[in-house]
Amino acid sequence: MDEAPPFETISDHEELIAWSRSYARDARREWGLDTRFDLVEWEVSTRAKRRAAAVKRPVIDGATVGEPMDWEANPGPDGRPPECTVSLTWTAFEAFDRAEWQSTLRHELIHVEQFQRYGTTGHGAAFRERAEALDTEVHCRTFADPKWTFRCTDCGGVTAHRYRECKLVREYEQYRSNCCEAPIERESHGEGDGATDDVAAVEADAADGTAADDYRRN
Repeated sequence: MDEAPPFETISDHEELIAWSRSYARDARREWGLDTRFDLVEWEVSTRAKRRAAAVKRPVIDGATVGEPMDWEANPGPDGRPPECTVSLTWTAFEAFDRAEWQSTLRHELIHVEQFQRYGTTGHGAAFRERAEALDTEVHCRTFADPKWTFRCTDCGGVTAHRYRECKLVREYEQYRSNCCEAPIERESHGEGDGATDDVAAVEADAADGTAADDYRRN
């Protein structure tokens, strides 16, 4: 068993993993999480720019949250769930205080719990209910600044953020807001690279725990 250092003295990836694993064991006892840590690996990412953490897992065909998986009937080691990996983002750890990092870990442990029970996980109704019970957020705070912000031209509400170049960044004129069904406008942040907009590539993840977008294509 890893000996966890005090949170305030964590200085490298190994110490962050040791502390996070120790807290995860405590959280399992305190919050009644149904998780098997012998089937969980841990890593630290220095590349992720948008997600605070993530659970990397294999895709299981036909898996649905709410329908317990019969692991005996699925290919795997001795009828057990496959291993998954909790990937911790170093930049998020540096940006968060202890309480927010603990909340982030509880968020990820819900994903682990769901995957081990159902073979998949998501941010649906079951996740929201579990998040409330574990006093954590359904969507983690964004810790990196977006490269682009998109707003409704009628009410000025934010419809999306983007951290790397994508179709929305290039073709935003073809989209409308859900709130007012109005055109959306694009705001660029940071220093450009000589082009009209900053198209510096930043890693993004579809399951990174950010708030849902509020726009649609024309």
